[in-house]
Amino acid sequence: MSAALRLAYEVLEVRTRHPFTIARGTTEAYRRVWVRLTDADGCEGWGEADPSPYYGETAETVVAALHRLEPALPTDPFDLESAEAALVRADPGDASARMAVSAALHDLVGKRLGVPLWKLWGLDPARAPLSSFTIGLAEPEVLRAKVREADAWPILKIKVGTPDDERVLRAVREVTDKPLRVDANAGWTPEQAIARLPLLEEMGVELIEQPVPPGDVAGLAAVHRASRIPIVADESCRVAADIPPLAGAVDGISIKLAKCGSLREALRMVAVARAHRLSVMVGCMVETSLGITAAAHLTPLLDVVDLDGAALLAQDPFTGASIDGGRIALPTAPGLGVTKR
Repeated sequence: MSAALRLAYEVLEVRTRHPFTIARGTTEAYRRVWVRLTDADGCEGWGEADPSPYYGETAETVVAALHRLEPALPTDPFDLESAEAALVRADPGDASARMAVSAALHDLVGKRLGVPLWKLWGLDPARAPLSSFTIGLAEPEVLRAKVREADAWPILKIKVGTPDDERVLRAVREVTDKPLRVDANAGWTPEQAIARLPLLEEMGVELIEQPVPPGDVAGLAAVHRASRIPIVADESCRVAADIPPLAGAVDGISIKLAKCGSLREALRMVAVARAHRLSVMVGCMVETSLGITAAAHLTPLLDVVDLDGAALLAQDPFTGASIDGGRIALPTAPGLGVTKR
């Protein structure tokens, strides 16, 4: 174990205000892991692990991974690049656990330097795009109520990927003329996605996220060729090395911290996507403000933002970046700038 850093964690259960349904199923309770790293002077950095069963992760796998990662903690928290390499060697598979440690290290470094993470990276918070708010799958009357409830948000992301897509979109359009984005969560075949394009155009959809299964790059390319609406890869793009094969097959990529494994990998993804002339989006799981704020510090670098995970919760145990009417206000406190409620 590192002599300089002590690791502690706590498993938290959070619940959404409404059952949250996507093409893969419905969930309303989520277990997240709050990670804390404390240095010899008592300064503490925080991070959050947001495991997804889709990637074979649970709160239990995160806890097991943290025990494997603990011996690889750096003696110097400022040695972030070497620390990340050591963490990958210690556990290359559990991305959400490594992400929690990465966030805690960056939080600790920012606190030791007395600057927020966005300032450490030389970013301008005013450049953050507006965030969308996600409307999960539901019956039409529930969808309409959810859209009305999200009145303060300027952009809506609608979950699709089922045989009821037309009914879902028409129900939403009955009560709003806001810009719409859709996320199929890999729920369509390429043929189904292409067949839905006229409907999506009619509904004024401005972005399609992950229309086909993640391994089907040829399918993504076929949809991309047929579509006048931009196509963004999410499940098909976990880390920077996934981006070059997607060039020409999509218009953009979506970063999620829980799947890429570290803040430094997220920065690499931005750079690689830009080199391939792809737009860059940041998304999220259902997360607390601790997880959302770590991602929010990246937003001045990005084109599209979907950081509504904490807004879906019945009770958020943390405060951090605020997203009021879709506008992101980054903390000015050092590090991530997150506090416990």
